[in-house]
Amino acid sequence: MSRRRRTTPAYLRRDFIESREARPLRILSEYLEPWGRFDRHRVEDTVVFMGSARIPSREQAERELAEAEAEGGDVERARRRLAMSRYYEAARELARRLTEWSKGLGEEARRFVVCTGGGPGIMEAANRGASEARGLNVGLTISLEHEEFENPYVTRELHCHFHYFFMRKFWFAYLAKAVVVFPGGFGTLDELFELLTLVQTRKIRKHLPIVLFGTEYWDRVLHLEALAEWGTIDPEDLRLYLRTDSVDEAFDYLVQQLARHGVPERGAIL
Repeated sequence: MSRRRRTTPAYLRRDFIESREARPLRILSEYLEPWGRFDRHRVEDTVVFMGSARIPSREQAERELAEAEAEGGDVERARRRLAMSRYYEAARELARRLTEWSKGLGEEARRFVVCTGGGPGIMEAANRGASEARGLNVGLTISLEHEEFENPYVTRELHCHFHYFFMRKFWFAYLAKAVVVFPGGFGTLDELFELLTLVQTRKIRKHLPIVLFGTEYWDRVLHLEALAEWGTIDPEDLRLYLRTDSVDEAFDYLVQQLARHGVPERGAIL
């Protein structure tokens, strides 16, 4: 009597799931799996914080400076990192204040939850501030070669890990009701310009206030007024964002915008 051969369904075969043919399934999983998490935890609206992974907290920067001075290290670099740490502390404070405000709204759903890329630096600062206010917060991390980090402040159930940058950026944009962009590098600029493009072209139809925090940094890195001067954007496009150095001003502006425009109907973007 011949034995019946046992076969494994394709969805249980790792060689298939990791194959080129299954790429659409992997992409779809990075849409459906986070969606399930956000639905279970009633996360519908986020305030997204973006910025450099390389900006340290004040306590870390002060420790590095003390070590550099004591051991003959790169004191100039340590002083520069200490100066930049003000952005970490500003992100931490702003996220804490926004979380406290949102928790006081009394809504059934969790409104205006802090969301970051889940990494160190500015991302850690925002998750930390939200955690200090005892609020849920989201971390959307990405697989990067030769880079390991730990951000212990992300709510464990809302830590979503991505392979595809475009799926990660989809979730940044889809739930966002406001965006705060701190000094950052190529990744931060990529995310900022994609959002500005979506808002400018009305692909994002919801009201999306954008704050650029750190006027000295952004004025030197991005001279966007030149685009209007050369006619490559409309002068009105310069009103798509607010530039500030003040946590108070950023908080007041965001609260005003979020309170005024509330939560748009589903399907408001994309």
